[in-house]
Amino acid sequence: MLNRVLDQSKQFAYDILHPHSIAVDATCGNGNDTSFLLDHISKGKVYAFDIQSEAIKSTKEKIAHHKNLEQLTLIHDSHENVLQYVDKHIDVAMFNLGFLPKANKTITTLSHSTITAIEAILSQLSVGGRIIITIYHGHENGKDEKRAVLSYAEKLDQHFFNVLMYRFINQINDAPFILVIERRRSSP
Repeated sequence: MLNRVLDQSKQFAYDILHPHSIAVDATCGNGNDTSFLLDHISKGKVYAFDIQSEAIKSTKEKIAHHKNLEQLTLIHDSHENVLQYVDKHIDVAMFNLGFLPKANKTITTLSHSTITAIEAILSQLSVGGRIIITIYHGHENGKDEKRAVLSYAEKLDQHFFNVLMYRFINQINDAPFILVIERRRSSP
């Protein structure tokens, strides 16, 4: 059976993660991706971002007793500022665009800060590294963000990046989908 979107996003990350990986959870939300990344990184580092204090608190609670907690830096800031915190090559970055589940739905990720974050991470992405973006577009900001992210990704030079869309085309209600950007080789 085909993987659901959230399961497949983790699989795209799992395929390349190793104990020394440097990873970014660009939207830590309730801590699910942060916890997943910590499960697979025992000697590397996970940087988890969110602008909402509620998300930071929820993530702290989820990972409070994680065995690799010392590998985590939890950051209450926008993912667009990633380079202020991460100065290493990034192997995996995960985004879940939209709003925090079961929270204020008027606070959403926005196309400008998301594109800025993607560009910043691409500048640090290791060869073979991946940015995995789950796009929730069932709300107005989500529709704008979807257009912006797709437009940006479609223009990436195929000599340096692979861009993949994982999407179910027979689903109703603006089903989420995944965009994966993988670095093929170093930029000139």
